[in-house]
Amino acid sequence: MKTIKTVVAPLFLSALIFGCGSTADIISTPVENIDSSPLKVSSLTEAEAHNWGHLDLVKDTIPGMSVDKAYAELIKNKKGKKIIVAVIDSGIDIDHEDLDDVIWTNKDEIPNNGKDDDNNGYIDDVHGWNFLGDGYNEQLEYVRILASGDTSNPDYARAKAEYEVEYQKWMERKTQYDQIHQQIKGADQTLTKHFGKKDYSKEEVKNIKTDNEALNQAKQIAQYMFSNGLDSMADAIKEIEEGLESINERLNYNLNKNFNGRVNGDDPNNMATKYYGNNNVKPSRKSESHGTHVAGIIAAERNNGKGANGVANNVEIMAIRAVPNGDEYDKDVALAIRYAVDNGAQIINGSFGKSYSPHSDWVRDAIAYAAKKDVVFVHAAGNDSKDVDVKPNFPDDNINGKEISNTYIRVGALAPKYGSNMVATFSNYGKNNVDVFAPGDDVYSTTPENEYDSKGGTSMAAPAVAGVAALIRSYYPNLTAAQVKQIILDSGLAINTKVIVGGNTSDIRPFADLSKSSKMVNAYNALIMAAKMSK
Repeated sequence: MKTIKTVVAPLFLSALIFGCGSTADIISTPVENIDSSPLKVSSLTEAEAHNWGHLDLVKDTIPGMSVDKAYAELIKNKKGKKIIVAVIDSGIDIDHEDLDDVIWTNKDEIPNNGKDDDNNGYIDDVHGWNFLGDGYNEQLEYVRILASGDTSNPDYARAKAEYEVEYQKWMERKTQYDQIHQQIKGADQTLTKHFGKKDYSKEEVKNIKTDNEALNQAKQIAQYMFSNGLDSMADAIKEIEEGLESINERLNYNLNKNFNGRVNGDDPNNMATKYYGNNNVKPSRKSESHGTHVAGIIAAERNNGKGANGVANNVEIMAIRAVPNGDEYDKDVALAIRYAVDNGAQIINGSFGKSYSPHSDWVRDAIAYAAKKDVVFVHAAGNDSKDVDVKPNFPDDNINGKEISNTYIRVGALAPKYGSNMVATFSNYGKNNVDVFAPGDDVYSTTPENEYDSKGGTSMAAPAVAGVAALIRSYYPNLTAAQVKQIILDSGLAINTKVIVGGNTSDIRPFADLSKSSKMVNAYNALIMAAKMSK
């Protein structure tokens, strides 16, 4: 899910607020259950950390999807079919060194001639479409509901209550960060003056001996920074300033009732206007890295000697920009799904979501349309540590519990440690409304301008599953989207262990109770089951 940056002060920063101190050839059968896999005791190596989602639980004692095993034993001598995977997200750096050869190109469109050559309503949509236009920041959906002033809206009272809590929380957080910022900057200025230079060392700070109270306090603050992994006071200042930037974005845009980030000129509450935005599918700024990271998890070029390996080969990524820094509009999401389906996508990844959806019927109709057209839709479960059987997370595929699609897969997130902590602390769950779990915490992938980074979220778990779906559709193209979903759910590993739920150590339940399938996705088993089903 596109996650608005959640700013939580690192422990060392929080402490400062109160002062320093204290197929053929396939003969194996899927593994159905793992009762007693050994625990991974040691920390992950760098190689494991960068690839843990592809590792094998039995071999590596890490709850990955057995992707590398699938390639080594099942795929290596086979030729698959190209599969188009649409990524509806914040934009993709289509020029990235690890993605540039896997980007979908609309062969029916002549680039940059200002004409709609394929008559699909979108001019020069060579690699996809951008429904946001030049927009970036947006309000949260409950803020839009509140700003509308429509007290007859059934969600108005709930939106108002949530706004009051959230606004107060973020204002308090801003005050805390401002205090921390001033303390760190003050300490740095004092030390700079003392040493007569800005690039003073840890050792120099350690050796300060003085009766000056201000200098001693500056020394204490600096040593606390250093003891928590920061190499310099400049790094500490940078970290807190990045946090402040995120907090200010939340207050100035996401929670601002008077802000309107819509720049397309269309009415987001009217589906009559469908052709808006532009063909620039890249993120509007480097920090808008979410879509690029998601794309890399699915399809970063494998074994090219560069930063990351995607789950699937034989993939073309269709880039659709529809997720801003804030909550996406239902209209944009509905049209993005339909654009993907109408332009040949066989799988859609949706790493976004929200708790309010004024036009959820538009999006459900689009999800049903995708199912009717034999397209798999993979959706992130959300990052609120909540039960989505009780508290909704949109888009969903059901009305009062009745599903309107048999190709929609909702995914929860796993952390890279088998055992009681294997469910990511932030992950939503639900015995009825979450289908499976997949690697989603601390996942290494592509980010804009040929860079790489680790990110966590169900946003990262969904593309892992989209990648497995792409492998199945590539090597067994006779299978339907509904069969692909069935295979992914049925072939996973059923884990017989209790886990901590929502990061709450007092809430411990069987892993089986957190999703419909009771399983974690396994690419190796999925391909074996696909081979059998395709016959």
